[in-house]
Amino acid sequence: MFGKALKSVEWVGDSLGRVRALAKPVRQQLGYELELVQHDMEPSDWKPMMAVGPGVNEIRIHVEGEHRLVYVARLRHAIYVLHVFRKKSRKTSKADIELAQTRFQQALRMEALKK
Repeated sequence: MFGKALKSVEWVGDSLGRVRALAKPVRQQLGYELELVQHDMEPSDWKPMMAVGPGVNEIRIHVEGEHRLVYVARLRHAIYVLHVFRKKSRKTSKADIELAQTRFQQALRMEALKK
């Protein structure tokens, strides 16, 4: 199942700090789901985030509340974690979407520098 090399993870903005601030069970679930993505597999619960950009998805975590990790894995050199947040309503807030859009553009610039 885990034969080929892992794709590296790049944390954009404060996304790593946000993960570290979460409760341990939430961090563990996010880590497991992100490892699936590194192995080119699908997370347990995810959906595309076309409002952020092409190829951007969110991992949905249902541990100690609702949490989301927004990432893009389609780029060549890495998986870019764009934003991590606790979901407080049914609809993702405009501020969370706009922050993820800004960080998606930043990830595209980071990817271009790796060529």
